[in-house]
Amino acid sequence: MLDKKKVVVGMSGGVDSTVAAYKLKELGYEVIGINMKLWKEEKFEDEQFENDGGCCSLSSVNDARRVCSKLDIPFYVVNFKEIFKKKVVDYFVDDYQNGRTPNPCIACNKFIKFDALLRKAHELGAYYVATGHYAKIEYDNNINRYLVKKSNEDKKDQTYAIYNLTQEQLKHTLMPLGDFNSKDDVRKIANSFDFSMSKKKDSQEICFVPDDDYSGFVERYIDKKFTKGNFIDLKGKILGKHNGIINYTIGQRKGLGITFGKPTYVIDINSKTNEITLGDNEGVFKKNLIANEFNSIYYDKIEGELEVYAKIRYSAKLTKCIISVIEEDKIKVTFMSPVRAITPGQAVVFYKGEYMIGGATIERSF
Repeated sequence: MLDKKKVVVGMSGGVDSTVAAYKLKELGYEVIGINMKLWKEEKFEDEQFENDGGCCSLSSVNDARRVCSKLDIPFYVVNFKEIFKKKVVDYFVDDYQNGRTPNPCIACNKFIKFDALLRKAHELGAYYVATGHYAKIEYDNNINRYLVKKSNEDKKDQTYAIYNLTQEQLKHTLMPLGDFNSKDDVRKIANSFDFSMSKKKDSQEICFVPDDDYSGFVERYIDKKFTKGNFIDLKGKILGKHNGIINYTIGQRKGLGITFGKPTYVIDINSKTNEITLGDNEGVFKKNLIANEFNSIYYDKIEGELEVYAKIRYSAKLTKCIISVIEEDKIKVTFMSPVRAITPGQAVVFYKGEYMIGGATIERSF
């Protein structure tokens, strides 16, 4: 029997998850802190990574243990390395090899934080799992669905990264930071019981690539170097040589290693031919995209066309568009105005007012 007053909090050792645990205990929940052991690459075993504060580091485990002790809540470390490797790291590497730009944080949310961790919470008798995400979850009695609403703090809003949660996952999830108006308010609470935690910087890099060298990580992981190939223009003319498709992404201008006397950008990456198409800035803008693995949160089913707003990356501005369903989980998105650098592998996420209504993985643009 699951206890609705018991919640497992994913404790990364950071400010947000710490304050999430604090708030839930304050609200009367029986809180259990769990740190997820996900990854450690041999290259970094004896380096600064162990103490850099990233969510996979030893120092973060110690920070999580310390604050749980201060909050007087149980703390456990759970090994999710196998599923993390399969669902997050392998996917990350495969996408890069195929000329796509993956978003491992979204995959981690789908398969680890709100699936594997939720199952562990249920094993412990907890009805809920909670994280330090800046988002709100509410239930709408009129449409009998759990909905995701933007955080009060727009700059920190993380609804983009949780678009693929199911109704069952949302039913068992709490996100207490969604009601905070600023990150400063969160840090003030952390400061009230743990000064060093309140000053901790936000993690920016992908947790399993602590040196931010994605191409180096992938090459070590598959134990091979990516071969050079041709830069071509839109007509197929060879312009020069690139250093391996893994080093480039759509819309990239800097670091091409080739100059034309004018700004030149990556327009397309073809992993099959090992070619990268270059062009001017105008060529980076597209009005249409096809996306797959569509997940709808707000609607049980979308029929015909739906006018909403969308963003094609976490930091992008919202742009008005029309969604139309092509197949069961495949959609076409037509923007009212051209959008820059629509990137295969990234997510397109949709909004209606303050609500995030769902999203999908970008397959191609045109």
